[in-house]
Amino acid sequence: MSIIAPIPRTERRLMQKTIHKTKDKNHARRLTAMLMLHRGDTVSHVARTLCCARSSIGRWINWFTLSGAEGLKSLPSGRGRRWPFEHICALLRELVKHSPGDFGYQRSRWSTELLAIKIRDITGCPLHASTIRRWLPAAGLVWRRAAPTLRIRDPHKEEKMVAIHEALAKCSAENPVFYEDEVDIHLNPKIGADWQLRGQQKRVVTPGQNEKYYLAGALHSGTGKVSYVGGNSKGSSLFIRLLKHLKATYRRAKTITLIVDNYIIHKSRETLRWLKANPKFRVIYQPIYSPWVNHVERLWQALHETITRNHQCSSMWQLLKKVHHFMNTVSPFPGGNMGWLKCSGIRISYLAESEYAQRLQQIEIERRQLEVEKLRREMSSEPEDSEPVPVAININVVDARVRNDDDGDLTDT
Repeated sequence: MSIIAPIPRTERRLMQKTIHKTKDKNHARRLTAMLMLHRGDTVSHVARTLCCARSSIGRWINWFTLSGAEGLKSLPSGRGRRWPFEHICALLRELVKHSPGDFGYQRSRWSTELLAIKIRDITGCPLHASTIRRWLPAAGLVWRRAAPTLRIRDPHKEEKMVAIHEALAKCSAENPVFYEDEVDIHLNPKIGADWQLRGQQKRVVTPGQNEKYYLAGALHSGTGKVSYVGGNSKGSSLFIRLLKHLKATYRRAKTITLIVDNYIIHKSRETLRWLKANPKFRVIYQPIYSPWVNHVERLWQALHETITRNHQCSSMWQLLKKVHHFMNTVSPFPGGNMGWLKCSGIRISYLAESEYAQRLQQIEIERRQLEVEKLRREMSSEPEDSEPVPVAININVVDARVRNDDDGDLTDT
C-alpha cells in the first residue's frame, strides 16, 4: 500500500515528462521517488534504488504533501541577487535600442562599462561592468555586427507596389509576369563558411587573375520556371537578348510583364527603342533600394550558395559548366533540391588529377589490401582437413583487384 496520497494520472504523466526534460538531476530524483512510492515501493527500496538516505525520502514526502510537485523543485543555489534583476534587464533592453550619443556620450556603441555607468545614474545601483556582462545574455542581448542600410525613401513606392501587385494578380498563361535581374559570375570564388576541423582553416585556391561573366535571368511568378541568357558584357544588349528569348519562348502570350530594378540597362535609349518596337512587353520598375521586392534575388543567392561560393574551378569554362547545369535544373524555383543534385552529364576531368581524388584512390587500395591480409590470416588459422578452395578463389580475386589498382584501374576483374 502506498504511503502517500494517490497521484492523479494526468499529474503522473506531467511528472514523467518533467523527469525526461529537466536538467536538474536532484529534481528528477525527487519526482522519481514520488512515482515509486505511488507504485507501492517501500521507503527502504526507494532509498537504495536512488542512492539516498531514508531521511531524505521523508523530507521529500513532506514537501510533496504540502506543495505537490511544485514543492519538489530545487531552490536557487548560492546567495540571492542583491539588485532588482528583472528591472535592470528591462532597462538594458531599452538602452540598447538607442545610441550612447542620444544620452550625450562620445562613444558610438555601448560597452559594458558605459552601460554600468548609465544604470548607476538611473537606478543608483553600483553594478560592476562584469556583472552587466554576465546579465546581458539573460536579458536576451547578444554581441552582433550591425547591418548597413539606407534611409532614402522612394516617393513613388506605394504606386509602384500597387502596380506590381495588380500585375501579379493578373498573371496567367496569356499574360505571364516575370521577375528579372542580372548577376555577375566571378572566377575568383566567393568565400563562405564551411564545416571543418577545429583549429584548421580550409584553403580556397584562387586563379590569380579574375574573369567575369554575366547572366540575365527571368523567374516566372506563377510557375517558377527560370529563363536566362549569358554574355561577356553587362549592357543593354544582354537585357534585350533576354527579352528576345522570352518573346520566342512565350509566343502565344498577349503581354509579357517584367518586374525589374532601376539599373541603367533597363531604361537605356537602346532598351527603350526596342520596347517601343515591341509593345507586347511591359516593364514595371520596383521601388529604389528595395531588392526584396524582386524574388529573382533568391535565385541568385541559391546560385552563389550552391556553385560559386568556395568553388575550386581553375578556369571560367569549368565554372560556367556548373552554372549552366544549375540554371537548367533549378526550375521550378523555389522548390527544387538544387543543392542535392549531382552534376550528371558533366565531365569534370580536373577532379581526377586533384589531391582529393588521389587520396580516395589510395584509401581504396589500402582497404582492399587489408581484406587480403585478413583472408590470408583466416586461411592460415583453419584446420588442415578443411576445404581451402573457396578461400583461395576469393584471395585470387582480391589480389587481381589490388593489382589493377596498382596500375591505376579501379574496375573489378
